[in-house]
Amino acid sequence: MSNAAEETPQTNAFVPGGRRRHRRTPSSGSPGARRALVLALAVPMASAALAAPSAFAASGDGTAVTAADPSGVVGTDDQQMAANLDTRVLDQRLGADVSGVVLDADSDSTLWDHNGATALMPASNVKLATSTAALSVLGPHHRFTTKVVYGDGTLTLVGGGDRTLTSADLAELARTAVAGLKSAGLTSVKVAVDDSLFPTPTLADGWNDGYYPDTVAPVRALVVDGRGVQDTALDAGQTFAKLLAADGVSVTGDVVRRTADHTDVPVARHRSAPLSDVVRTMLKTSDNNIAETLLRMTALGAGRPATFEGGTEVVREVLRHYGVSLDHFGMHDGSGLSRTDRIPAATLAQILELLTEPRHAHTLGAILDGLPVAGEAGSTLGPEWGRFDDPHSQCAVGKVQAKTGTLTGAVALSGLTRTDDGEWRVFSFIENGSTAAPNDIKDAMDGLAATVNGCWA
Repeated sequence: MSNAAEETPQTNAFVPGGRRRHRRTPSSGSPGARRALVLALAVPMASAALAAPSAFAASGDGTAVTAADPSGVVGTDDQQMAANLDTRVLDQRLGADVSGVVLDADSDSTLWDHNGATALMPASNVKLATSTAALSVLGPHHRFTTKVVYGDGTLTLVGGGDRTLTSADLAELARTAVAGLKSAGLTSVKVAVDDSLFPTPTLADGWNDGYYPDTVAPVRALVVDGRGVQDTALDAGQTFAKLLAADGVSVTGDVVRRTADHTDVPVARHRSAPLSDVVRTMLKTSDNNIAETLLRMTALGAGRPATFEGGTEVVREVLRHYGVSLDHFGMHDGSGLSRTDRIPAATLAQILELLTEPRHAHTLGAILDGLPVAGEAGSTLGPEWGRFDDPHSQCAVGKVQAKTGTLTGAVALSGLTRTDDGEWRVFSFIENGSTAAPNDIKDAMDGLAATVNGCWA
């Protein structure tokens, strides 16, 4: 259970001391410079260590670049990797509109860049930005609370933004509520739901009308079992009413909406797993609904409206204060379903590079833990999705961690891997507009990631 401080993030000025990275290109050959950075953060943050890498210097002209190591000499393995990527990024399966970046997180070097500063549709790679903001604003130990209150003969189920609430959780709430009612001599009750924490659901800019309710449900503060229905709050209320009846309390009338009054008596509550667990689940399975709920809860945690606009504004502020480049950055939702989202591969790589820094491990560690592992069953990089299963990528099974992204006309793969010496390599690859079969595009993408890992076949 979390305490009150975890439930309500403290609003305070935050002035971290940090160092901003300056990436080298081959023309400079000089060691990576670092300088002190002082940031004043205007949104509440759970961690006091948000200073981090600055915008990285991509070539921007579509040419591949490699960077020197601290001694000014490009490593043989890195040269081979870059040469292979130069060839493999031209794979016809990837089409003509493709970008990519590979970073050496340990030496602050850009090892390879191909159109890395070009903003493309990133699909579910947007969830990396959403996760970073949620963990930073709310904190990894934050829990979401669903409550039951009583007033005017009505039990009201109050949503608190828990997208992981289950029927078993509702059953426990119902048992507690029934015990309270019976102790008060009550055998019948009305049932209402309060999902007023979020404004009325709307489609995000760039969402197709057909997304509701299967690809993503209308975003409400109350839902049970992740059900994809048009009104998740009323659905949860109806489930709750049935559970009450099964425990011997008669429910009169239909389940309706009602805003809980401050005079209502608290009856029961359920707290979710910690946010770190929720983020891990969301990333492993690329859950759109959890991502959209987290965007709104992040906005509320920062004192902003629980809207697409409020959430994405906070994401930008968090990334800016981490030192991540927002050049050509366009984000309109939390899940990446929006066809108007545009993020450069360079920016996604910078977000992931934060995960390699020990000072961010407490706050952002759940993102690294939640990234699917190549060949991991039950994740979006699992064999059931045909990932990392051809001769060009099989050798990277178990060695690459990455976030997938797939929309019609857009495939992305951004993640990390380690060299044999234990050094971090961070990568991001995005393609838009390829006419190849989706599985063929994914195979080509997996081959690029495996190349970063050191697969030369």
